[in-house]
Amino acid sequence: MPSTHPGGDFGLFGPGSMAWRLHREPAMLVGGLRALIVQALHPLAIAAVVDHSDYKKDVWGRYARTSNYVVTTIFGSSRQAQALGSRVQAIHRPIRGVDRVTGRPYAADDPVLLLWIHTTLVESFLAAYRRFVGPLMADEADRYVGEMVRQAELVGLSPPQVPATEAGNQAFIESLRWELVATKHSFEALDTVLHPPLPPWRRPVWWVAGQATVSVLPDHAVELYGIKRNPAAEAAVRPLVSSGSTFARRFLRPPHVLREARRRAAAAGHTI
Repeated sequence: MPSTHPGGDFGLFGPGSMAWRLHREPAMLVGGLRALIVQALHPLAIAAVVDHSDYKKDVWGRYARTSNYVVTTIFGSSRQAQALGSRVQAIHRPIRGVDRVTGRPYAADDPVLLLWIHTTLVESFLAAYRRFVGPLMADEADRYVGEMVRQAELVGLSPPQVPATEAGNQAFIESLRWELVATKHSFEALDTVLHPPLPPWRRPVWWVAGQATVSVLPDHAVELYGIKRNPAAEAAVRPLVSSGSTFARRFLRPPHVLREARRRAAAAGHTI
């Protein structure tokens, strides 16, 4: 599973990987928000979250844990990534129930649900990068999707189960379109993403993030949620997010795990 590089343990990916290239960009936050909104349209996925967590009362705690998982499994050491993967598997194992909307049973470690979460996250990060950072060639996108199979392994999936190309990733998402529905819980998740608890002075900044997120939602999600797009707002926030991401990457202090990855890379003669 780990990626082998001379000069140190660079975790699952390492210098030169597409994963490091994409996820050094702060604009990937928008991709994470997009993924949460899309994922909530699968009734079994959102039922598992609602029935076994109190995310609405711990919005920022859940955001922090999710962000830490993504950043650490991308930039952390092999030991850090595998420890987080084991923790997630342990959390998922006892989560079982019956969705009150569809009447269908669910299990958090169901490979189909794990793949739904994985593929929509990968799709969302690609969408955010392309809109707010820059274009990607088809082979670059395929490299990224193929690399991210290693992250999927952390939650218990095996490589043959996980799409390794962008077309394959998209095909899996499309195969579940018939199951998607906007339930009460989906709308609550949408509202939590777009209107989290914030002091008034921070709400304009989050409004920009929210509009940016809506701008990269797939059309089918927009239709199911009944969202009315605002083309003027979406056009206005694009340069704000792009320039803000560039500024943050260059001048703001990155997460500790990214700083450590840069230190290890520099010691081995690489830059990121």
